[in-house]
Amino acid sequence: MIRFGIAGCGHIASKHIAAIAMLDEAKLHAVCDKDEERMQKAVGSLIDVQMYSNYSEMLRDEEIDVVIICTPSGLHSQMAIAAAHTGKHIVVEKPIALTLEDADAIIKACHENRVKLAVVHPNRYRPAMLELKRMWDEGRFGRISHVSVLVRWNRDDRYFGSADWRGTKEMDGGVLMNQGIHAMDLIAWLLGDATEVRAMTARRFRQIETEDVAIASLRFKDGALGSVEVSSTVYPKSLEEQIAIFGEFGTVVIGGGPTAHRIVEWKFESMTDEESLQLQERVNVEPYGESGHLSILRDMVQAIKRDERPSIQGEDGRSALKLVLDIYTAAEQELRQLI
Repeated sequence: MIRFGIAGCGHIASKHIAAIAMLDEAKLHAVCDKDEERMQKAVGSLIDVQMYSNYSEMLRDEEIDVVIICTPSGLHSQMAIAAAHTGKHIVVEKPIALTLEDADAIIKACHENRVKLAVVHPNRYRPAMLELKRMWDEGRFGRISHVSVLVRWNRDDRYFGSADWRGTKEMDGGVLMNQGIHAMDLIAWLLGDATEVRAMTARRFRQIETEDVAIASLRFKDGALGSVEVSSTVYPKSLEEQIAIFGEFGTVVIGGGPTAHRIVEWKFESMTDEESLQLQERVNVEPYGESGHLSILRDMVQAIKRDERPSIQGEDGRSALKLVLDIYTAAEQELRQLI
């Protein structure tokens, strides 16, 4: 039985608690939060769950095998490093950290203490994304012309007012770092680092320290191009999320709603129209599949039992973070040229 402790009992912790409950080989052993009422609400009717108001105290609990970090992003590094030094495996919510230095420090601490590290990028486990990655790995696209990601969402003033750390540079980051990080992960997962980046960001509507809209153009090592549009300014509610891949012998568009779950377009030279339609219909019957958080925690349980590396590792989280930071750097350079 792999025993989990959760640090931070906000909204995202509920997804982890639900996922742990669905795993036969896992148990929620402890939670930690400075807000006792929030901690009690997260635990609900669960029994035999230890509750800690002090993180260091929770880390001293020898019954915990894995710590799940669900705190504001600016705290991820210090909390993950502390957990690694106590010999506990780590699952950290996105983004892995807010700087590459902090991400590298987490990865180094986990390596030195021989603990496993997984980063929560659950979009990879969506059925459509799994099929997309399979076709990518099989070379069905041929050479890539370009890729495109859209995140056209709404996060209003009530959202940012719900916690004093939201929208801050020190603890949260902007729309790219928060809402757009999963799209950045998908791009990095498929294409790796960008070799050239041009970008603009702006704070248009929200009373925050960071950007609420970002536009970027990318070039990758093999010459493929990419476009990024991410915003939290869409009125009156979240509109769409989409990833599109355009290759020499294949075209895929995944979107279909506020989140990218449904196959909108699926054409390959190596597949007949009937085969493509059958795959599209099969995926779109259950487009959400199982919870990505469930997949990630199951993967961590198996990684511990088999002494393997998790599927989505610290280096993966770093790659998504690097792409965001590269866009920020390019946007700052663009702004300086205008001045």
